[in-house]
Amino acid sequence: MSVVRLKTAKLDGTGPLYLYGYGSYGIPMDIYFDSNLFSMVDRGVVIAVAHIRGGGEMGKAWHDDGRMMNKKNTFTDFISCAEYLTAQSYGSKDKLVIEGRSAGGLLMGAVLNMRPDLFHAALVGVPFVDVINTMLDESLPLTVPEFEEWGNPKEKAAFDYMISYSPYDNIQAKAYPNMLVKTSFNDSQVMYWEPAKYVAKMRATRTDHHILILKTNLSPAGHGGASGRYDRLKEAAFDYAFILTQMGIEN
Repeated sequence: MSVVRLKTAKLDGTGPLYLYGYGSYGIPMDIYFDSNLFSMVDRGVVIAVAHIRGGGEMGKAWHDDGRMMNKKNTFTDFISCAEYLTAQSYGSKDKLVIEGRSAGGLLMGAVLNMRPDLFHAALVGVPFVDVINTMLDESLPLTVPEFEEWGNPKEKAAFDYMISYSPYDNIQAKAYPNMLVKTSFNDSQVMYWEPAKYVAKMRATRTDHHILILKTNLSPAGHGGASGRYDRLKEAAFDYAFILTQMGIEN
């Protein structure tokens, strides 16, 4: 993990904590200066990035240990990171907000199903959550090339493994954290109906009364959200308003 915080931030296990993850395609989460993050850091939030298997931080073997029939390692790694941070008093579980987008949205959906008790809130961005149906639809632009990342569900062994973690297929009648789920109508990589049906099933199945927001961008925004200079900042402001509110920070 990589962690950034104010030197004056108290590590007594009671403060706000933000954990980001991706863990797919062998893409490393390289650390760079992100001015947006300091909107949280300056308010005393401890920021952490989880360098989990499925990414590329530790070479090709790190990727291979988190793809195909090893995909669940990505999820358990992220859970272990959250457990470690709270156990070491970097922040409170009651103020822990997690975020992931695209394949990181799959990560969010999976860990929320596995350990909903561990997190207070989650931002689930343009999430790949309906794994089986998407990977069976070869008319979609990314399906066939990604058989090497997720597996081909037309093969029984791959189907059985993929459906065991697919977020949409594993929603259960239990309490889940507060959630903001974001999608774009014009997303060509994760179709808007995927997060929409995920939220619909989540609303029909979960047993709690926590916040569950579906925000659909109907403007000409794609998989990465709005591209305009100010539109991008407005999107970030909306996200941070949700995150900070969930942490109990209102100023």
